[in-house]
Amino acid sequence: MEDNKDYIFVALEKSHTGFGKLARLTDPYEYTHITYSGEPDMKHFISFSRVKHYAPFSSGFSEETLDCFAYGKNETVKLKIFKIPVSAENKEHINQFIEYVRADRKNYYFNLFSAVSMPIFHGFRIYKTYNCMSFVGRILEMTGNFTMEKAYYKYSIEELDKMMSDFCIEEREFRREEILTPDYMDSVNIFYNIGTLIRMLTILTWRLIFRNPDKDDFKLKK
Repeated sequence: MEDNKDYIFVALEKSHTGFGKLARLTDPYEYTHITYSGEPDMKHFISFSRVKHYAPFSSGFSEETLDCFAYGKNETVKLKIFKIPVSAENKEHINQFIEYVRADRKNYYFNLFSAVSMPIFHGFRIYKTYNCMSFVGRILEMTGNFTMEKAYYKYSIEELDKMMSDFCIEEREFRREEILTPDYMDSVNIFYNIGTLIRMLTILTWRLIFRNPDKDDFKLKK
């Protein structure tokens, strides 16, 4: 019988970043980043993360490639891949959501406050923000394949991993074969990082206090 289902792909990354290494010192769970792909080639991904390796606070909507994970002396990166069936209608909804955020990417920020306080507060929304967990959690909710027992932004990477366990198709080291994002490893100076950190903290604090996250809730086009 012909398979008429469509699919999306989700990857968990065992990150080589300093944050990833630090997290694994305090928690045996090895994956510290989660990202989405609409295609099976495992070369192009979409998530919320840093847009340059040396600029951790210049973060938001990010279009990632494998060389953003396996960079410099790190020629390989460990990924866990999930292949999730989705109806054509729901995949179109997912694509609409991604394009909605992409079109306003300059105003979307990485939800640092929710990410760093996840073990205590278990996730919360801020106007026009996501982190990698809440962004992919929102997409998984839209597939219609999962019973979400709590709000999409309250799932940790490990909880999303367990939720998707029936759809895992591969877990191994992936080798960097080409450089698709040549500016990812561009260096930045300390003043740039201080400036982007101050800007991020200021905007997140203002939005947390004064903006209602429901005002930016994605609505499907009719």
